[in-house]
Amino acid sequence: MLTAQAIDKRRSKGETVNAPATGQLPVVVIGAGPVGLAAAAHLVERGLEPLVLEAGPSAGTAVRGWAHVRLFSPWAEVIAPAAEKLLAPAGWVRPDSAAYPTGGDWAERYLQPLADVLGGKVRYGATVTGVARAGRDRVVDADRDEQPFTVHIELADGREERISARAVIDASGTWSMPGPMGADGLPALGEKAAASRVSYRVPDLRDPAVRARYAGKRTAVVGSGASAFTALAHLADLAEEEPGTHAAWVLRRGIGANTFGGGEADQLPARGALGLRAKAAVEAGHASAVTGFRTQAVERDGDRLVLVAEDGRRLDPVDEVIVLTGFRADLSFLSEVRLGLDERLQAPTALAPLIDPNVHSCGTVPPHGVNELAHPEQDMYLVGMKSYGRAPTFLALTGYEQVRSIVAALAGDREAAERVELTLPETGVCGGAGRYDDPEAAQVAEGGGCCGAPATVQIGVGMPNAASGGC
Repeated sequence: MLTAQAIDKRRSKGETVNAPATGQLPVVVIGAGPVGLAAAAHLVERGLEPLVLEAGPSAGTAVRGWAHVRLFSPWAEVIAPAAEKLLAPAGWVRPDSAAYPTGGDWAERYLQPLADVLGGKVRYGATVTGVARAGRDRVVDADRDEQPFTVHIELADGREERISARAVIDASGTWSMPGPMGADGLPALGEKAAASRVSYRVPDLRDPAVRARYAGKRTAVVGSGASAFTALAHLADLAEEEPGTHAAWVLRRGIGANTFGGGEADQLPARGALGLRAKAAVEAGHASAVTGFRTQAVERDGDRLVLVAEDGRRLDPVDEVIVLTGFRADLSFLSEVRLGLDERLQAPTALAPLIDPNVHSCGTVPPHGVNELAHPEQDMYLVGMKSYGRAPTFLALTGYEQVRSIVAALAGDREAAERVELTLPETGVCGGAGRYDDPEAAQVAEGGGCCGAPATVQIGVGMPNAASGGC
């Protein structure tokens, strides 16, 4: 079966093609999160047929996983314009643009209503287990681009299905694959054995059972980004009410002027305030920073845990460990398509240099769209947080612009696809002098900008201040 694009190409040359009409095959979108649903909205706007496959039981399943965390972007920056066009006729009431939603607010007041408007174009309980070209594994060249994609899914009841698609937009995010504790990117020795005492999410201390887990206890928080700031702030609040509650903040680098983010200079005020809250937690004695500590092992000390660094240092025993070291993309179900990925970040090859945290801790992130997100496999795209691979800096606005550009290209409007506009907030400070995770890079003079101008960056974990150092 030819793809719709291949059919159009042959017919434009005057060839007779006995194949389905253009548009008969859907564009499969993997993930009913913010960027996936925005892609669907753009597809509908362009007259193309989307089919959104969501592994969870509702829209924004991953977002609901951090429902208790407040975003540091206001409603005005987390609603896709194309989505609002679909929602408005359905009587949807736009939230206050200046207010900051929690993950739960985002899911209930925007994502689920959007999915409801899309109706049968969204399927729940559909886990994608593989993507390939029909009749072609990744080795075969013959007529490859003329074959439709075949998307393998497993349903909640265990049944399997195969879906043909003209294109695939993977917006499945990275939430399902948090980074491990080990400084080498692998689980620390003993980390798996200590699993009952290790968490990889910002705790929801509103839950009585979760609160009891940390109240009056000593907890190690491993990580240096917005997720760690959030955890430190929450634990500091708990310490005000529950004596004995203390956090040991484990950092791989030292404390510098930029450790706590942009503060009052941050053009995302909520993000700046979050860093200041983390700083206040340290200054108030509710948290103590352990710097230059690269975790190698986790050992038992009776009922408690001891973290051991590569240099042999041992942290004082703790009751719990919260690991917030970023997230990774699940590429396992894409093994039969040809992806062009950077060897370090696992982001699209052309995009990686624009977002590499080893280089771009400050300065502007150039606009990017379909050209930077293309792969050797035609019409296969990774978007949203997944497109950033291991780079911990991402904004919802970035993802919305990505899918606008991609859908324009799929619709044949190349001029619109290449007219990419992206304006991001400034931080007012640099993030490590361009040397990601370098212990010395944190030592930037107070008020100094390594680029000679305010930095422009994006926010990680997709979007909230539960971000992986970046939702």
